[in-house]
Amino acid sequence: MERKELYHRIYLTIQQIPYGKVATYGQIARLAGFPGYARQVGYALHATPDDMDVPWQRVINARGEISLKPTGPYDQVQRQMLEDEGVQFDEHGRVPLKIYQWQP
Repeated sequence: MERKELYHRIYLTIQQIPYGKVATYGQIARLAGFPGYARQVGYALHATPDDMDVPWQRVINARGEISLKPTGPYDQVQRQMLEDEGVQFDEHGRVPLKIYQWQP
């Protein structure tokens, strides 16, 4: 499968994550039909066209953490966006997946 189709399926899956919920990179890969392709989900998010409505902030790692570099500007943006949706972080900066993980 070519990258364009792979990314398209990943974007469609991410667009299904409800407001106030999160999904992991691996979960998105599985739901899109590509188990084991968690890293490709990250690549797809990095390549998301600016004019595409993809709720990228709702995708986090399997430990419930934001995977962006803490020294970059977007980790705080992602956290704020999730908090604005009602997602809470624990004292270690993790999202409790048992509470907030999307269960389609």
